[in-house]
Amino acid sequence: MHEECGVVGVVQFGQDADPVPSALRIYYALYALQHRGQESAGITVHDGKEPQSSKGMGLVPEVFDKEDLVNLKGAVGIGHVRYSTSGDSRIENCQPFIVKYKSGNVAIAHNGNLVNGRELREQLESEGHIFVANSDTEVIAHLLVKELLKHGPVEAMRNVMKQLNGSYSLTILIDDLLMAVRDSVGFKPLCIGTVDAGYVVASESVAIDTLNGKLLRDVRPGELVIFRDGEMESHQLFDEKFCAHCVFEYVYFARPDSIIDGQLVYKVRERIGEILAREHPVESDIVSPVPDSGITSAIGYSKESKIDYEESLMKNRYIGRTFILPGQAMRETAVRLKMNTIDENIRGKRMVIIDDSIVRGTTSRRIIDMVRGAGATEVHARIGSPPIVAPCYMGIDMASRDELIAAHKTIKGVEAVINADSLGYLSVDGLVESIGIERDNLCMGCLTGAYPVEIPGEEVCPRRQLKLNEF
Repeated sequence: MHEECGVVGVVQFGQDADPVPSALRIYYALYALQHRGQESAGITVHDGKEPQSSKGMGLVPEVFDKEDLVNLKGAVGIGHVRYSTSGDSRIENCQPFIVKYKSGNVAIAHNGNLVNGRELREQLESEGHIFVANSDTEVIAHLLVKELLKHGPVEAMRNVMKQLNGSYSLTILIDDLLMAVRDSVGFKPLCIGTVDAGYVVASESVAIDTLNGKLLRDVRPGELVIFRDGEMESHQLFDEKFCAHCVFEYVYFARPDSIIDGQLVYKVRERIGEILAREHPVESDIVSPVPDSGITSAIGYSKESKIDYEESLMKNRYIGRTFILPGQAMRETAVRLKMNTIDENIRGKRMVIIDDSIVRGTTSRRIIDMVRGAGATEVHARIGSPPIVAPCYMGIDMASRDELIAAHKTIKGVEAVINADSLGYLSVDGLVESIGIERDNLCMGCLTGAYPVEIPGEEVCPRRQLKLNEF
């Protein structure tokens, strides 16, 4: 699985007294969010006259050089790292998107996915709007420009949000005015911090930490935040009766040192491991994580079970995509390139392997086969999420329902496919307890098959349907 994007916005007031350019701050913030997207990166700043952009395919340090950051002058700007879920992997889809209109320029960076993006695009094209890419973000940009021709920023954004169905956390420049917006149920994270003589908005608090800033709070679901004249304005455009925070931010996507909607991700993952140990105990010699996202949960499992924690797998953190190599031997080499066994820690041991999720089952099978080949006598798989039985429509690049192994196999069936001696998934109740947020305020569509918003052909969560009907 892959998260779609990370977004950043930086504004500095009285920049002459601050030796650090906004573009450089955005660069470092994007570096901190690199785990959210490794496909492309972009920065747009505004100097009070015109927007200036630099973007390209690849990792943050590959896209930008010192000359780029020196030339991007301006006290305000936004940035983006991308992993595509909507739109092809090509330079035209790199963000931020800039749309010119008769009153100025709009630049947008977007994390999320629109359920109705195609319909909105077709409607705009019928009205004469011309698109240069095939991403949802450009659709939002055109909708906003259309509304700005008739209204001020607040009312324009309200009217845009009325038309969007799906997930979106946005950083926006309307000329040199910085805005941040979160969808009405808060699918994707977005937070606000202060840094020196200005403000930072970012997908995760680690970006604020990296800039030696101070986390203030999360952008509330349905909130528009505007930064101007040295002040931060809050406009609650929509006040839904429930939230729908993505559970996989806590299970997998976010960095453990991030605080998302009031919850430290590290502590959530530690509790996941503890509850897994209570729900699925087993006699074993060691507890070992699948790095990196399984590490903290494995620590929790070890603490609760009193079974020694021992690393048995080492991840190569410097590898990108591997070529599709012909022949079984070369495919095995590609697997080993990404992850290798520490044989001495494995040989003759009964093992509990902790991973965050099982999607298709192929990776789990390869890992378990690897540790068996290194001499493990038993391998017990423990998974830090419930079975994934349905696709995600909100910005996670996940397999289709047909490809999801848990959608058409029992737990015993999955256990056989991945070659484990036993398999235990975290329960839905266990996940809710671990996160520490009310179940009604979490999106678990991929785990239950019932979604918090209306999606053609899919079920709406009954509890949310009741609340929707109260409006």
